[in-house]
Amino acid sequence: MIGKLKNLFAGNSERLNFSVLGTDMHSHLIPGIDDGAKNLDHSLALLETLKGMGYQKVVTTPHINWEHYPNTAEKILTGLSEVQEAAKARALDIEIKAAAEYFLDEHFEQLLEQKALLPIHQNWVLVEFSFFGAHPRAEEWLFKMQTFGYRPILAHPERYLYYREDWSKYSRLLDLGCTFQLNLLSICGYYGNEVRKNAEWLLKKGVIQLLGTDLHHERHVESLQNGLANSNLLQDLLKKDSWLNTELV
Repeated sequence: MIGKLKNLFAGNSERLNFSVLGTDMHSHLIPGIDDGAKNLDHSLALLETLKGMGYQKVVTTPHINWEHYPNTAEKILTGLSEVQEAAKARALDIEIKAAAEYFLDEHFEQLLEQKALLPIHQNWVLVEFSFFGAHPRAEEWLFKMQTFGYRPILAHPERYLYYREDWSKYSRLLDLGCTFQLNLLSICGYYGNEVRKNAEWLLKKGVIQLLGTDLHHERHVESLQNGLANSNLLQDLLKKDSWLNTELV
């Protein structure tokens, strides 16, 4: 598995370089607990790939979505320890931490009330909406996050096509204290042309502050490789040094 993924980047180390970001803060690398890495070997293979891309640190973010992935902080941190130990045994020189990607629903509200959230950095908490429509109480929960001292990091806003190129909706989320995190895969066209165009629109608006791979599996690796080889926009993004990712190292 590791050899297969490493080969995707063989001979391209200079061109395929995410080192300007330092940290990837959105991925699914704890084995067997969501739709990401299937087992420990798969986790290590994906981590090896991220290292080869130039990342020095990974904050992996398993889903906490009570209907589909009823994970807990304890389960995530236990899985993290297993990955860290295995990476150390393999002499894999990349820092590995864990947080969570929280689906905004009633279970999230319970965790918020308990102040039992796993942040990606200090008080930064990664949250996501449904791809079919934001929860009717989403704005209430985003506001409450701030009152409880959390900074909401909204995962992949470009993928919520019910907000597509609607500045009034996106600006409302910014007013509620959200920081926007864009998926690099969106620029690569992995999710389709409509998401890619929405991503480009948000980038032109200057409201994206964090970039993440949202890495789950080999197909994502291949898409990142193709994007870096063929996307001028992606290359231009990696020439900037203003991304908040650099604060996570």
